[in-house]
Amino acid sequence: MNKFYYNEEQESYDAIVVGTGISGGWAAKELCEKGLKTLVLERGRMVKHIDDYETANMDPWDFPNGGKPTRADIAKQEKQNRTGYTTKVEYAQWFVNDLEHPYNETKRFDWMRGYHVGGRSLQWGRHSYRWSDIDFTANQREGIAVDWPVRYKDIAPWYEKVETHIGVCGEALNLPQLPDSNFLPMMELNCVEQHVKEKVAEHFDGRVVTAGRIANLTGTKKFEGRTNCQYRNRCMRGCPFGAYFSSLSSTLPAAERTGNMTLRPDSIVHEVMYDPDTKKATGVKVIDRLTKETLEFKAKVIFLCAGSIASTSILMQSKSDRFPNGMGNDSDQLGRNIMDHHLKVGAKGKFDGFEDRYYKGRKPNGIYVPRFRNLGGDTNRKEYKRGFGYQGGASRGDWEDSIAELSYGKNLKNAILKPGGWTFGMGGFGEVLPYQDNRMTLDYNKLDGWGLPTLTFDAELKENEWEMRKDMKQSAVDMLEKAGLRDVEPYDNPVALGLGIHEMGTARMGRNRRTSVLNGNNQIHDVPNVYVTDGSFMTSASCVNPSLTYMAFTARAANHAAKELKKGNI
Repeated sequence: MNKFYYNEEQESYDAIVVGTGISGGWAAKELCEKGLKTLVLERGRMVKHIDDYETANMDPWDFPNGGKPTRADIAKQEKQNRTGYTTKVEYAQWFVNDLEHPYNETKRFDWMRGYHVGGRSLQWGRHSYRWSDIDFTANQREGIAVDWPVRYKDIAPWYEKVETHIGVCGEALNLPQLPDSNFLPMMELNCVEQHVKEKVAEHFDGRVVTAGRIANLTGTKKFEGRTNCQYRNRCMRGCPFGAYFSSLSSTLPAAERTGNMTLRPDSIVHEVMYDPDTKKATGVKVIDRLTKETLEFKAKVIFLCAGSIASTSILMQSKSDRFPNGMGNDSDQLGRNIMDHHLKVGAKGKFDGFEDRYYKGRKPNGIYVPRFRNLGGDTNRKEYKRGFGYQGGASRGDWEDSIAELSYGKNLKNAILKPGGWTFGMGGFGEVLPYQDNRMTLDYNKLDGWGLPTLTFDAELKENEWEMRKDMKQSAVDMLEKAGLRDVEPYDNPVALGLGIHEMGTARMGRNRRTSVLNGNNQIHDVPNVYVTDGSFMTSASCVNPSLTYMAFTARAANHAAKELKKGNI
């Protein structure tokens, strides 16, 4: 995937896509396949599939300092170091330098960013779950925020389209709260995971343990340019096999094959231009990341797919006489309602048994427990609204267990050759409600290296989430104890928004232009040729990983845009 980078640039295109990650890749693919000459802009560096996965085949002993970041390394990613993993040497190349890309916190917000072609589609956790009407109707049912302008039936065919292309492995369960997908063969549970699955089913009505539904290829179906998962569990480094879905291995090459895409990396979009006479956007303003040259590109339709925070920042900077507070911001909802998923709460324990059993390979997946709270009847809780799921898994210890017990000599040598005991852990992922006062704003007094305003976050978990966490912790303990684990330890570690890396909601869609930024087709209410299809559009958060939903809405919006262009409506 090289040649399109060198396509000759022109001043005007049919479409412009801002961002090359999960959503941007899908927008590029769909628009290009529908015949639109499309300019795809990425603020970060060029990355080539396979060639630029620098650490993909390195072993632990290949890294300096035993793979540990130095103090100087951490100083460059001090905020991102809060995750516990983005600053690891094998991953750090994919996350930005905090000193070069600063932001401000009225309240702690953990913003993890990857500025390069492919975006965070190279580092995502790959969990891919459909929403149900339980999710799409929750706001209306409970009188929270605004109603979604769509329902499951509107999105179901687009989920199917996306799943057919990306490949999602998993198990069909026929649960109303978690609709089934078009599955590739699921990654099998190991023996302890299977044991926990059976015991939870035995002791708890309505609770199910299954394999995570992830966008990793399994089975015999062929996917162009990609092959099956090799069970190396090095996904975060970039997968040279294309075994997991990324825009770099899948949707961008599909767009390239049409001959309709021009990709321009190192292009920082900071404004969407507006024509008050036509009441449409005319294009975007760009700063070249390397030369700081200012450029303008024009198009008939624009897709903002830069990520929830970044796309909304662009709209907030897109000021005009018509939109003095940012494009599409008549409702004053731009930048508000920041959501994420709250995590780092659950339980872990040890399991005695299956000492004669092990597993092959390094499965990049574990278990998933779908939501079982506030679904009606005995599942309802008066302490909080919405629900949560769990991710986790079982594994065996290694030689480090022997060091902990101060073994030495012959006993140590024997212990090194044998696997340690089984452990099992499960961590909750809870829904965060949309709150208007959870927001981001622009600070024009603190500019970045390109003269653009920095962002300030003022957002936090509130009572509903803190009450939910009590149940997330206790329910995990209950399941592990009933499954026969010993030394079960609950945990609830301090957490802030952003740590789930699922930023959502800053330009929500809705039925009324007075209370939302976008309509049900992802268009800005009063600028119909601007579509926003990353996490910005989310009206609520559900408790499942959101990327599959972003992709489905993006494919749907691109189809809508192509039809509207053909009709001359935008």
